[in-house]
Amino acid sequence: MTVAVFGANGFVGSKIYSSLLTAGKYRVIPVTRDNYPSSIGKFYNIVINAAMPGARFWANNNPDKDFVETVQKTANILYGCTFDKFVQISTVSVRYQPDTIYGRHKLLAETLCNHGDNLVIRLSSMFGDGLKKGVLIDILKGQKTHVAGESRYPFASTDFIGDYIASHLDLGGIKEVGARNTISIREIADYLKTPSEFEGSPEIQEIQSPDPDFPDAKKVFKYLDEMRGKI
Repeated sequence: MTVAVFGANGFVGSKIYSSLLTAGKYRVIPVTRDNYPSSIGKFYNIVINAAMPGARFWANNNPDKDFVETVQKTANILYGCTFDKFVQISTVSVRYQPDTIYGRHKLLAETLCNHGDNLVIRLSSMFGDGLKKGVLIDILKGQKTHVAGESRYPFASTDFIGDYIASHLDLGGIKEVGARNTISIREIADYLKTPSEFEGSPEIQEIQSPDPDFPDAKKVFKYLDEMRGKI
């Protein structure tokens, strides 16, 4: 059984790719910008689209470019390949930020492929190898964050995300994946004892119907301990 991972070099896609390889159940084909043109037009048992951009501030400031990279790219992969199943890697921002460019475009992309046995995986805030920007990096650097300190997120590691997706490709419909609970940005800043400033309205994101074995959001502390001094 062949599984094509579009966006296999990305922050999330690379973990999905490595988890699938470790599982040893599939012939896994990594699709990157380099081999994207030659990968379109082929048949795969499962297509995983992890190629959409995940920077919401960039998306909201570059709506036309984000539409191309999110909605148009999803359509190109969806209609350009043949497959038995399509897996769309999306975001809980579809539910929490439907009035933003970022959330609206992700919803449009979901709508294209949310039918039949296809699977939409909605992710929230993550941490792991390759994280280069975002609120966790801002706090580690002691920089101003563009969210309120009271904002809470279900932080989960990309290792967990990759393993979960690789072992649940039999699911269908929409599934939210992340930590089973949330942690506030202020708690993280207090833990790191960094002189962070907060800016913006409070935002609370929770995973709908989390599985009992989803991780504790406080596991982010171990990651932050490992990252101290590296940023």
